[in-house]
Amino acid sequence: MTKQINIRKAKQSELAKIMEIYAYARKIMKDNGNATQWGNNRPDIATIQKDIEQQQLYVVEQQNAIHAVFAFVLGEDPTYRVIEDGQWQDNSEYGTIHRVASNGTIRGIFDLIMQFCEQKIKHIRIDTHKDNTIMQHLIEKHQFQRCGIIYVSDKTPRIAYEKSEKI
Repeated sequence: MTKQINIRKAKQSELAKIMEIYAYARKIMKDNGNATQWGNNRPDIATIQKDIEQQQLYVVEQQNAIHAVFAFVLGEDPTYRVIEDGQWQDNSEYGTIHRVASNGTIRGIFDLIMQFCEQKIKHIRIDTHKDNTIMQHLIEKHQFQRCGIIYVSDKTPRIAYEKSEKI
């Protein structure tokens, strides 16, 4: 019998556990050739606290233990206003997946995240670093279309993807 997996909004009281998961994800990224996307301290605690306050940070839990975390933001993402080397294919309302991290104990986390987000909205955008081949593979496995390059708040480039019923 498989154990029930639940996705729910994160709580401030879970901040320490969430930051542990991000630390683990940074190590995995570095071990897989992606040392610069999150560096040594991104996402920082202030960003995660803000995500929780804005009720856009979610945890993936099993038996009351948190195994993964991600932000899901409905509405316009300011970093997506300008796209280079391509264009967005659908200009309707969308949700954006950000800051996906796992502690590596449950397989298929991104599949679960996608199921959850697609229940909320059918138009989803996501971006990742050029060196994050693991995430690129997961994104493309879920039939996202590569749309171009966007720049995040620290002005570094990211590959931008989009998935919509309209494209």
